[in-house]
Amino acid sequence: MAEDQPSPPVQASHTTKTNSVPAEEYDKKCIFCRVVNNEMGTELLHSDGDISCFKDIKPGAPHHYLVVPTKHIGNCKSLNKEHVPLVKQMVDVGKDVLQKNNVTDLTDVRFGFHWPPFCSVTHLHLHVLAPVSQMGFMSRLIYRLNSYWFVTADQLIELLSSKGETN
Repeated sequence: MAEDQPSPPVQASHTTKTNSVPAEEYDKKCIFCRVVNNEMGTELLHSDGDISCFKDIKPGAPHHYLVVPTKHIGNCKSLNKEHVPLVKQMVDVGKDVLQKNNVTDLTDVRFGFHWPPFCSVTHLHLHVLAPVSQMGFMSRLIYRLNSYWFVTADQLIELLSSKGETN
């Protein structure tokens, strides 16, 4: 009798996985897609249907987090005006994670994105760094303001807001 019934464990493991991303929104070759789907053993500090956050494996500051969309989205250049709310939501999650980790001075933080082709992973990710005053020489260079390779979240929002509705 039990053999006639569908196999619930297979279905349950697919549907109850808290961070499961539909196949069309998931790139199995993308390391960040794999992190968001709990395939890498990386602790998620925040995870909801839209956004996830985890520690950077090569921290540039005492607090260095990456905030990524759950759905695979390329890099900054693949965004348009419609993505402004997503970028703002990513910043809000970054602020929340900092505050949960006792970072209260939000004037000594940096929120930003590497500008293509200077991206090591082609899944949109916001770097959240704090305190900036404790970053070393190389980190200050890599996450440098007003450079060709790094844009702040505010700069990206301004750029996207000035674009047309779609690319």
